[in-house]
Order: sequence, then structure tokens, then C-alpha cells
Amino acid sequence: MTAEESKTIKNILIVVAMEAEAAPFVKHYGLKPIDNFFDSKAAPFAVFQGEHSESSSQITVVTNGKDSVYGTNVDNVGTAPASLVTFLALQKLPEIDIVLNAGTCGGFKRKGAEIGNVFITSGVANHDRRIPIPGFTEYGVGKIDCINAPKLMETNSDFKSGICTTSNSLDKTDEDDKHMTANDASVKDMEAAAIAWVCSLHQKPYLGIKVVTDIVDGDRPTQDEFMENLGAAAKSLQVALPKVLTHVCGKSISDL
Repeated sequence: MTAEESKTIKNILIVVAMEAEAAPFVKHYGLKPIDNFFDSKAAPFAVFQGEHSESSSQITVVTNGKDSVYGTNVDNVGTAPASLVTFLALQKLPEIDIVLNAGTCGGFKRKGAEIGNVFITSGVANHDRRIPIPGFTEYGVGKIDCINAPKLMETNSDFKSGICTTSNSLDKTDEDDKHMTANDASVKDMEAAAIAWVCSLHQKPYLGIKVVTDIVDGDRPTQDEFMENLGAAAKSLQVALPKVLTHVCGKSISDL
């Protein structure tokens, strides 16, 4: 067991892409917005901090913020903002003990996913970085294992586990399908692999908590199903995330 694995978890960073995904949880814990958290005024990200009252652990939630570049004011989604906010947050808070990526996802019917299911990610990969050159192929897929949390899964029998595959598109192509199958993906999102990559750079443990909003291999258009279920998924995340926090706070990585 390494020193990092035996260290007590007291400082948690939670990375959430969309404001609607984070809002119920932020409200539930009474987290306070922190203005000018990042050194650069150009950073569009939102930051909330507070205490996990049951363990006195410190919680920092960061979201990708709103778009000001393209004039849309929609949530900044995708790998670029997710990796940047995670990198800056870990640079600002080197004391972070674990990074949790909480959010919504598409689920695969063939892997047993249903709307509203909570998945704890066992690993991540990319399905849209296709670089058919030796060495670059493996880099493009970018497989990274998440930390093991067997006791978390035992305590929460309704949680499911599986690999999360990432791309920068909400929809998918036939070629995406081939690579998502090759990745053995149970769920699909637009940020996880990028966040896990940054955690690897900083040597920080990473775990994803994903709630299914749409069925990737189903019959309905992804965007319709996603928008229809986003609110319910955010509420489901509000229930699931405190369970995860209660489990991890005050424990060591090896005890999860």
C-alpha cells in the first residue's frame, strides 16, 4: 500500500460540467460561490466551497461555466473546458485527496443501463480520437483505470459499474459505435476521459459518478431523451453523490 492509498480523505474536488447538474447538490450542502477563485480573469468557471458536516471534510465543486466566446451563454461542455477547469483547480488546490466527476451520461441497453441508473466508473476511454498510427492509436483511445471502490458498490447495491467512453459530440456515428463497443463502454459522456487524464498528470485518484439520461443504443433521438430527463437525473445525482461522499470522506483510498 502506498502512502497516497493510506492517506485519509479530507479534501474533495467535484468536477461537474453543467450548472443544472450541480445546482441541486450545491443547494443541498449549502456550498458558497467563490468569486475570483482562479488567478486568470479569463477563466469562465464557477466554484463553490463548503464543509461536509458529517466528517468536516472540505468540498470544492467546480463547473465549466457559461460560454462567452460564441455568444450563446450555454454551458461549456466537452473535453476542453473540463480538462482546463480540472487542471486549474488541482493547481490551485494541491491538497486535494480525490477527484469525483459527477454528471449525466448516456447508457447502453446492451450493458444493462436504464434511465436514472447510477454508474460508478471503473475506467475511461475516448471513442472519437481515431489516430491510425502506431503508438498514437493507443494514445488516442487513452484508457485510464479509475480507483477501485468495492465497498462503495457493496454498500449501494443499486449502483452499477462500468467503463465510461468520452467524445465531444452528444450524438454518435457508426464509426463511434465500433469504438465504443471496442472500449466495452457501459456509459458515454463528453468529459470523463479528459478529467481522468488531468488527474493522472497530477497523480490524483479519480472516480466518476454518472446518472443515465438517455439510451445510446435505443430508438429515441439522444437530444430529446437527454433534455427530457436532465432535471430528473440532476435530482438523482443529488441523492447519489451524498452517498458517495459519506462513504469516501474520512476513509483512505484503500478502504473504498
